[in-house]
Amino acid sequence: MRLIPFLLFIISISILACGADNSNDELPTENANFTLQLNGIGGGQAYLIGYFADQSFRVDSADISATGLMTFSRNKPYLSGFYFVYDPNSQAAIQLLLDKDQSFSFTANANDIINSASIQGNTDMELLYQNLKFEGQLQPQFQVVGAKLKGVAKESAAYQVYKKTQDSLVSLRKNHLQDFFNNYPNSFFTKFKYAGQNPELTDVRLPNGQPDNEKQVAIYRYQMFDNVDFTDERLLRTPVIFNKLKKTINELTPQNPDSINAITSHIAEKALIGPEYYKFIVNWVTLNYEPTKTTLMDSEAVYVHMITNYFTYDRAFWSDSAEVYALQIRANEMAASLVGKTAPDVQAQDPNGQMKSISEIKDPYIVVYMYNPTCEHCMEETPKLVQFYKEWKPKGVEVFGIAVDTDVDEWKAYVKSSGMTWPSVFDPTNRAIYGKYFVDVTPEIYVINPERKIIAKNLKVNQIAEMIKRDKEAK
Repeated sequence: MRLIPFLLFIISISILACGADNSNDELPTENANFTLQLNGIGGGQAYLIGYFADQSFRVDSADISATGLMTFSRNKPYLSGFYFVYDPNSQAAIQLLLDKDQSFSFTANANDIINSASIQGNTDMELLYQNLKFEGQLQPQFQVVGAKLKGVAKESAAYQVYKKTQDSLVSLRKNHLQDFFNNYPNSFFTKFKYAGQNPELTDVRLPNGQPDNEKQVAIYRYQMFDNVDFTDERLLRTPVIFNKLKKTINELTPQNPDSINAITSHIAEKALIGPEYYKFIVNWVTLNYEPTKTTLMDSEAVYVHMITNYFTYDRAFWSDSAEVYALQIRANEMAASLVGKTAPDVQAQDPNGQMKSISEIKDPYIVVYMYNPTCEHCMEETPKLVQFYKEWKPKGVEVFGIAVDTDVDEWKAYVKSSGMTWPSVFDPTNRAIYGKYFVDVTPEIYVINPERKIIAKNLKVNQIAEMIKRDKEAK
């Protein structure tokens, strides 16, 4: 059962505003007027697709003549960024990099757009397709040598030969790009391509002389945004920024709250000089780790970190005070029950009217089970917990049940019919649990260890035993 659904709504509205034309953004001065001749197609309509951060959207359309000619023309320029023109009939796609020069011609064959492309009147487009052609020729060579490297032992002579070939290909690519950077330092293409480059691995060694892979990846992760100019909003209208963010957070960062919070803070602080970057980054991370939207055990820890530090009255410039207040309140409700925190006490009445509390439990481990009698998932998990309790109560595990979003009669009937023999309480006013154990979706399971620290949450019943085992082994 979903109890508090408004976060996604609030932040989604904020993010949707990112894609709109920004009157403060520096626009190209030349009106858009370019032709695309794609030989081998004819008829229908082509769409101009633009990007903003993690979104793509249709910007414009043009008729395709019988000979494959398309003209995009309007009395104002398109926002600088990466686009592609797509023909749904042939599924052909032409990549575009638009900045100040928006009057140009492009000609290519539909069956080999990149290698046959000819551009007149647009330097950024010429550079883009020079690079695409080069990469198209180099990529098969990388694939061949990569496959050979996987098939031989690292200690073998053959490996060294293949590795040398791979290194020479890497050097070719670097030199190719460096030529652009040297000869066209102020072009949009150079800014676009430079921002997209990944850092080189730092040579860090363990005391035994072996590479310290963990530290290498950590340094690499923190250098991912070093090439990004956060004052250049044009890059937000390309796939580069989102791809970097997604790779950094989802692939290069250990999926635990401490690591995610640390790298997010690093990126967000760098992005403060570029308000639109900052807005996108903090919104994306918060949405990506919203409770119930991720398998991360304690996603609330990421949420609390993001809201507390970045959705503040002085920093969340895109939200009004009411939205910020609502988000801060919700984060505050979550803060007390994060993994690693001292477990809050709850005191409320059991079905017999007796006061029960977590603090009076003497068993080494406590499972806090928050449920709703009409919740379908609770109906699935409660019988499993009943069986778990029969096995683990003699091993020092107590369960403390807390009913939520119900009424007294419904709760008492459920306790009796479900076979719960552990302490179970209900407070119709919710005062007993407010700000203590956060529940977004029922059932919610917390595990408390002998030191009365929360060691796990957001679990299924079949995961409880493993969490207890891990805690015992860690002592």
